[in-house]
Amino acid sequence: MSTATAPSNAVPSAAPSVAPEIMDVGYGRQFAAFYDRLFPQDGAAERTAETLAGWHPGGRTLELGVGTGRIAVPVARRTGEVVGVDSSPEMLDQLRAAVAESGAPVVPVHGDIRTYDDGTRYGLVYAVCATLSLVLDAAGQRTAVARAAHHLAPGGTLVVETHNPGLVHTLHEGRVRTSFFAPYPEPGTGLQTYSTLIPERGLWHTSHLWHEAGGVRLGSEVNRLTMPEEVDAYAAEAGLVLVSRQGDWSGGAFVPDQSAVHISRYVRADEQAAEQAADVVAEKAADVVAEQGERS
Repeated sequence: MSTATAPSNAVPSAAPSVAPEIMDVGYGRQFAAFYDRLFPQDGAAERTAETLAGWHPGGRTLELGVGTGRIAVPVARRTGEVVGVDSSPEMLDQLRAAVAESGAPVVPVHGDIRTYDDGTRYGLVYAVCATLSLVLDAAGQRTAVARAAHHLAPGGTLVVETHNPGLVHTLHEGRVRTSFFAPYPEPGTGLQTYSTLIPERGLWHTSHLWHEAGGVRLGSEVNRLTMPEEVDAYAAEAGLVLVSRQGDWSGGAFVPDQSAVHISRYVRADEQAAEQAADVVAEKAADVVAEQGERS
């Protein structure tokens, strides 16, 4: 999902009087017309939505980097209205079409995930499909996570999914450049990717050739290879603590050199501490009841 990439070091505590510039890297201009076709219709979007809905503590929902609504639409069917922010007008046009067709309660908003602030607090805030990795500097990523934390209501949950650098390096097998082809179920359909590492900047450049009946489409993107520990550090600076991490949307374990993505779930540190204390009290109470039952 498209996001801005220019560095930003400060998170305003309130919406500014003049709307900030929305920086767009052009991801949507290249991919919007065929983006959804890059994802096989194998139920993956529904599994993602089901997991996110299961983590939803209640209240409103915000997606940062909503793109075409591939995830927001099924999430909205489960949890109610989703506000979807994206910097790409082209992606938001696709989202509006999806909303019109499905009737799903998704509200498209043109904005920058590092600066967007509607004054609302959300029970669930999520950024998936490597949205965070499209922010190409650590300062900008830190600001984006801080802004996401700012949006959380009391008891709220933040979920971040992005590429796993470990697998990227595994695929490259020590080389700076490589390529690979992924066939799709439809005859004559597949994705050819030319992959280049830019180690001095921690970046990953990919050019994709999407083959389908009628021709070939080209799209290129640059991602920052972001380690899960970096996301944890951004979250900690924003007052959040890691609750869980997994390597896919079916709940599979995260394997550092094998998982395609890392999916991390965070809550506020003070709220987790309170919850853990309550759990301890409940366990002690249960032990007392059990002990009294044995004596009687």
